[in-house]
Amino acid sequence: MVLKRIAPSQVEQGMYIHAFQGNWFAHPFWRAHFVVEDAARCSELRASGLDAIVIDTDKGRDLPGDETAASSPAPVRPLRRPLVATPAPAPASPPAAVFPAPPARPSPRTASGPVPLTREFGSARRLAGKANKIISRVFLEARLGKAPRVADVAPVVEDIFASIQRNPYAFSGLMRCKAESEATYHHMLAVSALMVSLARQMRLPPGEMRLAGLAGLLLDVGLARVEADLPEVAQAVLSPARGEERELLGRHCLIGREMLASAGDVPEEVLQAVMRHHERLDGEGYPQALDTRDLDVFSRMAAICDSYDLIVSGAVTGRALDPSEAMETLMGLSGSLDTEILARFKEALGVYPVGSFVQLRSARIALVVDQCPGDPELPTVTAFYSLETNKHVRAKTIALAECYGEDAIVGVADLDALDLPSPEDLREALLSGRSRTDQIPYQKTSVVESAATMMSTSGTPERR
Repeated sequence: MVLKRIAPSQVEQGMYIHAFQGNWFAHPFWRAHFVVEDAARCSELRASGLDAIVIDTDKGRDLPGDETAASSPAPVRPLRRPLVATPAPAPASPPAAVFPAPPARPSPRTASGPVPLTREFGSARRLAGKANKIISRVFLEARLGKAPRVADVAPVVEDIFASIQRNPYAFSGLMRCKAESEATYHHMLAVSALMVSLARQMRLPPGEMRLAGLAGLLLDVGLARVEADLPEVAQAVLSPARGEERELLGRHCLIGREMLASAGDVPEEVLQAVMRHHERLDGEGYPQALDTRDLDVFSRMAAICDSYDLIVSGAVTGRALDPSEAMETLMGLSGSLDTEILARFKEALGVYPVGSFVQLRSARIALVVDQCPGDPELPTVTAFYSLETNKHVRAKTIALAECYGEDAIVGVADLDALDLPSPEDLREALLSGRSRTDQIPYQKTSVVESAATMMSTSGTPERR
């Protein structure tokens, strides 16, 4: 390995990029370690605001001979982290809630991503396991007084974004399966993924997509230093907090912002979202009771993504909801949440989000496993249970946008009325691509019991 630090203006096609040096938000790429294969990518790197770029001349092209001695510094040692976070300049004023229109609706046959969901689901599970370790360490250090830095959590945001680029729905589908981590950590990962998906649907620039994912991951870091836990915070999602309750719940927003600000490298947009993600457009939020005049785009996005995950996970009511029911509940909050961003959120996840259980006109129960970008009301489903025979059937995947009306969704399935394994176990099996659900280790658990168990065993770790 021979590493060389060059200026962005010196990048040429064929070079192997080993690392970036400078502001994490200054370049359009989520990770280093790639070959500059085309002119467009080369131009993006040259135009970036990076301080320097490290290339590996063993794996790619070197600088032209005469230019090497004249303008390139001496080779550098391998870097342990490809990203060096420095503060991004704060905007002169909060960004307005205006964003580009969504792309033209593609044909129903357009695939949702380059990698099938079942394949990406396994990758998402592995990266979630790695991310949980990072988040638990950040939480422990925050409890001991150490402020999280961007460089500590940047790899998590990178991995989430990369997964969503490969398939937009695999990671969010994983978040609806049985949690293998503390509820707070699981929530942080889920909200980060939702923020990236929403920013992607809003067609925000790459730097702002990074900010969205980072904000989602850090929204509730203040819970590490306060007495309120996730279920307590969630109670105010559907009804306004009052008096002492408002003060108690708002403390994690204030402390979270102070902690991150003390780190010195967290962008102002992220600090604002951490502070304001429980504020509402009608002024009924907390901790400052701000209204539409004071809320920036990222805070509005964070309020939507945070609320959705708290609703669907069962933290709000103690009853985990089917994702499609949670989406309907969220849409009912349009008076307090930004309606235009809510519409983009619904487009990003679909009318029936991945992980929803639906009943088909053919008297079968199915799981939504993919979306049709051309028609959000006609997702791809996997049918696995017959209501006519009350038996499991071999799983069959149906692209409803392509079956020409032979089958259709008639409503959300009532799994409690059926003799089926838990929703989490069913999702895990079907999203992993298993064809037989009658072979799932059977442990019937109602949705209510499942949510209660999750919150009692996966709450915020005991404070010391």
